[in-house]
Amino acid sequence: MNESLHPLTQCPYCSMQCTFWWKQTEEGTKTLPNANDPVTHGKWCGKGRLAHIPTDSPERITTPLLKSNGKWHPVSWEEAMAWFSRRVRRWQAEFGPDAVAVYGGGSLTNEVAYLLGKFSRVALGTRYIDYNGRYCMSSAAAGANLTLGVDRGLTNPLSDLPLARCILLAGANVADAQPTMMPYLLEAKKRGAFLIVIDPRETPTAHSADLHLPIRPGTDAALVNGMLKIIVEHDLVDWSFVRRHTSGWESLIDHIRRVDLTEVVKQTGIPVELIKRAALAYGSASTGFVLTARGVEQHAWGVQNVRNFLNLVLLTGKIGKPGCGYGAITGQGNGQGGREHGQKADQLPGYRLLDDPEAREQIARIWGVTPDTLPRSGVSAYEMFDKILANEILGMIVFGSNPVISSPNAARVESALRRLDWLVVVDFFLTETAQMADLVLPAASYLENEGTITNLEGRVLLRRAVRPAPGEAKPDWQTIMEMAQALGKGECFRYQSAEDIFRELAEASRGGKADYSGMTYERIEQAKGLFWPCNHERPVGTPRLFEDGRFGHPDGKARLVPVHAPSSNWREEDEWPLTLTTGRIIHHYLSGTLTRRTPALMEKAPVPFLEVHPETAHRLGLADGQPARVTSPVGSIVLTVKTTERIRPDTVFAPFHWGGEQCINRLIPANLDPTSRMPAFKIIRVRVEPVREQSSSRQQEPVAITGI
Repeated sequence: MNESLHPLTQCPYCSMQCTFWWKQTEEGTKTLPNANDPVTHGKWCGKGRLAHIPTDSPERITTPLLKSNGKWHPVSWEEAMAWFSRRVRRWQAEFGPDAVAVYGGGSLTNEVAYLLGKFSRVALGTRYIDYNGRYCMSSAAAGANLTLGVDRGLTNPLSDLPLARCILLAGANVADAQPTMMPYLLEAKKRGAFLIVIDPRETPTAHSADLHLPIRPGTDAALVNGMLKIIVEHDLVDWSFVRRHTSGWESLIDHIRRVDLTEVVKQTGIPVELIKRAALAYGSASTGFVLTARGVEQHAWGVQNVRNFLNLVLLTGKIGKPGCGYGAITGQGNGQGGREHGQKADQLPGYRLLDDPEAREQIARIWGVTPDTLPRSGVSAYEMFDKILANEILGMIVFGSNPVISSPNAARVESALRRLDWLVVVDFFLTETAQMADLVLPAASYLENEGTITNLEGRVLLRRAVRPAPGEAKPDWQTIMEMAQALGKGECFRYQSAEDIFRELAEASRGGKADYSGMTYERIEQAKGLFWPCNHERPVGTPRLFEDGRFGHPDGKARLVPVHAPSSNWREEDEWPLTLTTGRIIHHYLSGTLTRRTPALMEKAPVPFLEVHPETAHRLGLADGQPARVTSPVGSIVLTVKTTERIRPDTVFAPFHWGGEQCINRLIPANLDPTSRMPAFKIIRVRVEPVREQSSSRQQEPVAITGI
């Protein structure tokens, strides 16, 4: 296809960031996959193929909306910014700068994530900023930083996967969540790789595995301890690598020798023969890759789970070489870049820490402020709602996120938002969160927002805007500039384009772990993406980390650590006899803001469901296609039963893409990992009961989405 006639853009959904050609004609929008895409080679999924549909929806917000007496009224940007300025100035004057908080998103471009962090700390002066990636990647990030000294989704490019002789995939359903990644796994199998999938469900991904381990949810650390014990006992440790490139291995080996395989079997529900088969396949392979995702990470001990999988990688020396590495499969489109440049509560650009004096000095100089004016670290995303309920946060700006659906204990989050004195939401639809706002500012869609995205490999890609935003909607970076100008801080936010912001971001990242200082828009486009770190020393970027054997800690060594698996106290006769786990399905994405506005996808998946094993359904009196009430310690909802033998009898599963009475996160207690502050979405104790002779059909209908 002729690029001059059909501009290239990128899918707004998962972290593969597939590119495609886009063209608006009299007959309508035309899209075609990009055969020259260096990552997906012309492949795309059903969601990506239809991603343009909701951007033309009549529900698009095209002018600022101000709520008065419970009704929306279109207003000008001048009126909206005057209202915004009055609220911020008055509340901060009376209650201090931390009375206002900012909640960002993992689908924002790098430029917008960077600018949002700068806006929060310079224009607002608040310590309270975090983003929805806290619910997605924070445990993987913390585990990688603690162990490897660096957090980049994959340590290697995806092209290394087919070089692996064994691939271990834990807690990830790639076939549904990242469909265009699946060809890499299938190519590896075609070349003779042994694929191991650890998942309590026999997902489409698990179905393609050579070995599926249907683990009891929450026992990943125990399973890995069992595998490590077998690897040590069969002398499959790469001692040369371990002694030269790691520290803490003595304590780890001592811990592994004391692991009781009988107890591992009891905890995980996996027979010892299968544990041995997995351990020997990975340990004896000449090359190998470990991939983890939310099934491993979304636990109150998710960081420890990640660290144990990294123990497996490091103890066998399978890292820093072709076909050898580790990857945390990023969920959101810019989940990687979104956490690198300042959206996180404790972070400054370049993956620096906010409380590091040297980092504060460097960033303050670039921002034209003094280091002492920069606030200190705030709290995690969910904990900001605690601060609202404690009357410490009185106003909030939500930017490109929908926390009413995506947060744990969602009903409590909704109560917190109702308690705010005022709420501003920047989005292009009246999402469930936006409907609660006092002011909604119209955002641009992915087709209208120029900027860079960092995919799951750590490859920085440039997405060009291919059309103007409709009506009075603005690109995200312009909206932030408008807000800064309204607060009298416009002198710190003088940009003419997204490229201007990227130049400043690149300089601000110089010397940081996520160093973009060697990148420009021109270089990114020419190379079809550049891997960070990319700087003067590494001008062509770094597709494969740790090739020199040096890790990100000051001594250059990775950190091995004993991981003590949490004990299981599950009993069938308990009040909460089943384990609920949640996740994605192929037809929807995140909170469904876009996919639930795509008719073809809604036709295939109009309502959520509850997967139940037939034996469990029979025991509980549940019938396929009939409603059941699912109750946890914090909530209760009704879902339609879907019986399947591809799930453990002690486990039920539901997708999280719906809101209102069908929001599965209403059942999720806010149990947070002590290090990452990641909520435990993957292991919720529930009971399930049939709903008999009630007007439950109302709750099975698709949630109504209102617009103007």
